[in-house]
Amino acid sequence: MYIHINRQILFYEKTGEGRPLLLLHGNGEDHTIFDVLAPLLARTHTVYAIDSRGHGASNPTDEYSYPDMADDIAQLITSLEIESPALYGFSDGGIIGLLLALQAPRLVSRLVISGANLHPNGMKRTFLHKIRQHYKKSGSPLERMMLEEPDIDPASLAQIQIPVLVLAGEHDIIKPSHTKLIAKKLPDAQLAIIPGEDHGSYIIHSDKLYPYIRDFIS
Repeated sequence: MYIHINRQILFYEKTGEGRPLLLLHGNGEDHTIFDVLAPLLARTHTVYAIDSRGHGASNPTDEYSYPDMADDIAQLITSLEIESPALYGFSDGGIIGLLLALQAPRLVSRLVISGANLHPNGMKRTFLHKIRQHYKKSGSPLERMMLEEPDIDPASLAQIQIPVLVLAGEHDIIKPSHTKLIAKKLPDAQLAIIPGEDHGSYIIHSDKLYPYIRDFIS
């Protein structure tokens, strides 16, 4: 399905029945990374798996910023009249989820994030260096966004009053201290570091995330 919002045309796939749940992928991916997870969640929830602007089947664009992408999701929720959805965001999707909760605090009822960061230095130095080197060759606006954004003040997370589950892999590209900082600054947060997993190994084409989301949003 397609929706025209915020000067963008976004694609989303809607499955299942029950309380609404949005799924947001990471940088350079699309909703198909949830091909194993979404059907499990759709047993009990109406699942909206969304392609972020410029990704997947959504319209191409060179205009990327995390606040704009959060506004995309806010407009999607209001336009489709989705009532108090839960939201899961992976990596960039987690950043978008945090910004959405800050920009439009009444739209989302619960939030699950994994592998998210508040600023580029929240990523491990070796990965950040790799992105910088690759960007010199590619000039990709998506990579530029990762190098320049987000810029979320940790203290601002105190404004997020909904329950949040903060996840990361044991071998994530996000610094463990940074993930713990996010959980610490949120007023109503749970933290889980997944043993043996990296940034996306328990998420992409995987069912490992299912019990975490199921138990938290139910």
